[in-house]
Amino acid sequence: MATKSKKRLEVAKLVDINAVYDPAEAIDLVKKVSTAKFDETVEVAVKLGLDVKKADQQLRGAVVLPHGTGKKLRVLVFAKGDKAKEAEAAGADYVGEEDLINKISQGWFDFDVVVATPDMMASVGKLGRVLGPKGLMPNPKTGTVTFDVKKAVDEIKAGKIEYRTDKAGNIHAPIGKVSFDQQKLLENFHVLIDTLQKAKPAAAKGQYIRNITVSSTMGPGVKVNLTKLTPEASK
Repeated sequence: MATKSKKRLEVAKLVDINAVYDPAEAIDLVKKVSTAKFDETVEVAVKLGLDVKKADQQLRGAVVLPHGTGKKLRVLVFAKGDKAKEAEAAGADYVGEEDLINKISQGWFDFDVVVATPDMMASVGKLGRVLGPKGLMPNPKTGTVTFDVKKAVDEIKAGKIEYRTDKAGNIHAPIGKVSFDQQKLLENFHVLIDTLQKAKPAAAKGQYIRNITVSSTMGPGVKVNLTKLTPEASK
């Protein structure tokens, strides 16, 4: 059985598992209890009151975090002609057509996000079985199927993240790195939560946001006070 280090046990005592914290306090605590030797990702887990077995209560979308996630994403764009040139000019890491489709079908996955123009989707659809399980399949709901490839690439490079409910109605999303200052993490947090609130499905019933926990990659979860979710309420 794996044992926790003395240092991790000591910092874990700083978190009261029965308490809820204002967003700023929660983020500050997450930074304090981070003990890993690498720059941990700060993650938000949101439990939503959705019945995801029903199609009209499944939630999926994207949001551009004002301060990014601290991770440089490799963007692959399926496009041709002028749109391919536009993607290259925008800074896409890989741009192509059938050449990239063949490469991926042979097991190449050295990229983080895939964008495709609508006229390429008939061909890209062949990769559904390999891209889908990895969460890499382009989707109009997340803005990754579009003719405006410059905007798509710019947003991804600027800190755009995708979110979607899992089988239990939870959403997990990164909001930055432990090395970020508290204010940047807090602003990313508020933008994410505000986006989720505005994306509430019309079919949702009862309490929508039921629980929020903030944590670092290796750290304990810190519960957030649901009555303090907006910047105004936190004051």
